Amino acid sequence: MNARLAALAGGVAVAAAGLLKLLRRRASFPVESPPGDPRADELRRKLAESRSVVGEQDEFETAETPIDAVEPVDVDERRRSLHERGRAAVDEMRRGNGE
Repeated sequence: MNARLAALAGGVAVAAAGLLKLLRRRASFPVESPPGDPRADELRRKLAESRSVVGEQDEFETAETPIDAVEPVDVDERRRSLHERGRAAVDEMRRGNGE
């Protein structure tokens, strides 16, 4: 008797989940606003603008170098070069002050 009740409860739960999914799918379709609604027109304008920005972003990202195509950098060499440039800048500033 308990097995039958459990099977019935499971069937009801599955049916309820399917019905809920169907209702959510129908509710997700856009609802048309009445013509001339200024809020809807503003939202449509913003949506069209954002779509063009996404296209520009995709175009910009194609020009970027992918991370796996970047040549590895020797950190120690980079550090030495940076310190040398810093020392040269300090020396030049000191020469400019008359020291």
